[in-house]
Parts: sequence; C-alpha cells; structure tokens
Amino acid sequence: MNTVKEFIKVKGITKYFGGSDKPTLEDINLTINEGEYIAILGPSGSGKSTLLRTITGLIKPDGGEVIFDGQKVNGVNPYASIVFQTFALYPWLNVRENVELGLKAKGFPKDYTRRKAEELISLIGLDGFEEAYPKELSGGMRQRVGFARALAVEPKLLCLDEPFSALDFLTAENLRTELVELWQEKRMPIKSIIMITHGIEEAVLMADKIVMLSRNPAHIVAEIKIDLQHPRNRKSPEFEKIVDNVYKLLIKGKIEESEDDKLSKSINHSSEKGEEVEKPVQIPNAHVGVMSGLLELIDDNGGKMDIYQLGGDLMMEIDDLLPNIEGISMLNFAQVREGDIFITDLGKEFVEADIDESKELFKNQLESISTFRLIMKVLNNKKNHTMKEEFFKELFKKHFPQHELEEIMDIIIAWGRYAELFNYDYDSEELYLENEEVI
Repeated sequence: MNTVKEFIKVKGITKYFGGSDKPTLEDINLTINEGEYIAILGPSGSGKSTLLRTITGLIKPDGGEVIFDGQKVNGVNPYASIVFQTFALYPWLNVRENVELGLKAKGFPKDYTRRKAEELISLIGLDGFEEAYPKELSGGMRQRVGFARALAVEPKLLCLDEPFSALDFLTAENLRTELVELWQEKRMPIKSIIMITHGIEEAVLMADKIVMLSRNPAHIVAEIKIDLQHPRNRKSPEFEKIVDNVYKLLIKGKIEESEDDKLSKSINHSSEKGEEVEKPVQIPNAHVGVMSGLLELIDDNGGKMDIYQLGGDLMMEIDDLLPNIEGISMLNFAQVREGDIFITDLGKEFVEADIDESKELFKNQLESISTFRLIMKVLNNKKNHTMKEEFFKELFKKHFPQHELEEIMDIIIAWGRYAELFNYDYDSEELYLENEEVI
C-alpha cells in the first residue's frame, strides 16, 4: 500500500501589492503531495503567478508561510525550477551553453556539466542542435531548451508558468504529450509539478488535480481531482464531463455567486439627500463588439448555450471568454445558471435593435451601474463638464487592482463612448460631456 507523503504546505498565505488595502492573495491554504501534478486555474488577474512565485520563494508573503519538504521557505527555493511562457534564453549562448547555466552557477565540474547538458538535450529531443543559437530555433525548440535548463539542476519541484501559451497549437500539443510521458515514466528526478494555465482542457489533459482560484482577492474555491488514465482522450465522454464541470465551477465562482452583490451595488439608486457614497464596481475587460457577437450567437441558438460549447465554437480561452460573459451579465443582457448562458428579453431587444436603438439600450444600462453614475456625477458637477482621466484613476485605485487600472479605465472609456454617455479627448486625456449630455 502506497502512503501519500505531504510535500508542500501553503498555510494562510496573504499578499498585498502597491499599497493597496485589498490583498491579491488572501488566506490561501493548499497541500501538495509528493507525486502530484497540480494545475492552478483562475480568471485573469486572480493571482495564479503570484501564488506560484510565493511557493518558490521569489515573492515574500505578507502573511502565512510555505513549508517545502519539511522546511519553511525563506528566500528563493534552490530546489525549485520555473519554466516561463517567454523563452528567456540568452541569445549569445548556444543550446548547450544555455542548458549548462544553472549547473555552472551551482559549481558543478566542467565535465559533469557538459555530460548532464547533453543528456538533457537528448531527453527533450534536440540532438544535433547543441551548437545552435536561439535565433536559429523555432519557438517549440526554444521552449524545449527552457525545459532542459529547468531540469538540469535536478529540482524537486518543477513549476510551469503558462509554458505552452506562446506556441502554436501543434507544437504545444506535442510538448504537452512529451512532458506528461516523461513525468509518467519517471524520467525526470522531480517530486511534484505545479502548472499555471488559463486553459481548462490543458489542465484536465495533464494534471492530477486542479486548484481553482477566485479573484479580488484570490481564494481557493475548489480542488478537483482528475482520475483519468494517461494518455487522456479529449473526445471521451469522461474527459468532456470533467471539462464541463470545471467550466461550471469557474463561471459560478466568477459570476453567479457575486451576481446579487453586483446588482445591489449597480442598480440600487441612492436617494438625493443624505446618501452614502456608492462604491464603484469593477468593469470587466469586455469589448462591445465581442459582447454583441456573443449575444447574437446565443440568440441564434435558441437563446441558450452551454458555456463550454460557446468557448469551443468561438475558439476562445476561458480568460478571453469570461470577461465578456461577465460584461453582458452586468448589463443584464444575459444570465448565467449552472454553466449555461441565457439571453434576456433586454439582450434580445439589443440584438434586434438598429445601431441607434442599441446604443440607447446600452446607455440606459450603464446609467444603472455605480461606476458610470459616479463618473457622470463628477462631470455634471464641473462647470466645464470636463475632467482628467487621471482624476478617475486616483478615485478608482482604492477599489480596483492597481495593476489592472489602466486596462479597466480603457474599457470604461470604450463603453461610455459607444453609448455616447460621455466623450473622450485622446490628446488632453480628458473625459467630457457634450452640451446635450449635460444634466
């Protein structure tokens, strides 16, 4: 009988950035056992990479601790290696020299370093390219060098930060298959793998367990064990059922559980006198054209679609799909229940309207969202009905993640301009009202 050995213990990890009073990670607790391949999933900006870097000691937490193989992590963990999505190779070094880097840094003898590098180059399928430079290699070959370099120092923990996202589909698929085979055949001297990914299918294809994060701040909302034999068949009913369930959990954590809270913040109009200042709600990174296209597709399919099917039809990763689903939900053009998305009567009206009517509907919905009401209140209270974008950034930085502030402000401006709620001058970087918009 095999006994499960605890390898990594994440205990109450909390992390703040940029002086924000809202943490990126909050009270994260996670146990990783020896021999486990873990995939960490979550919406864009949920702190997946921050958690990975905290586990490896590259980032110091503000609260909590990480226990690695029985020892508390203090500083960079020498027994962990990371493969990043960018290839991060030194262009002036050839393949063998890039792989040898970590070994040389640890002071291994020259003969051992060369022999070990050549073994790994052979293991990852780059025989004959030892003397080639990065510029002479394809993206897939360069990422293979990244894997070899990470494995050269014989880490106990291999960390993968979206290592396949910059590759074309076929190259990525080949590398995934080869990595899983190496792991399953125990041809790598590592005890566990942690992979950050935004691809649900990729996580189900490769991992033993999926750890799912929420965002703002990040909490672990689910741990999903995957009991499928390798190699896994994407088309099997068992595989598709797990992927569909993961979609449902991610959507539920991202949209459904917070829907009532968002509606109460965004639709509850305050009284004229003695009102409390409304908190602005974060606007998702959703684009008007994409949201319109999603609504048309849902409407064409009888007003309801499975979100897993929707993502597959559009070939959109969950990080691209979710914000747009959140956007049409926030605007009350669609509703999400149990992994399915339904168009509302208002959404159907938006789809069938002409351009002027659709803009008017969009504008009406924006006026029910606290973030846009706050902007309009500021602009209407200015004599010239104009305000610098920087003012609103300062206003919102207490409420929104600081590293996403630029992106959020761009979306706010795009939504407001489309609805003709306000205008924007790109030269002066100011939001302003036309005369007819002044209330």
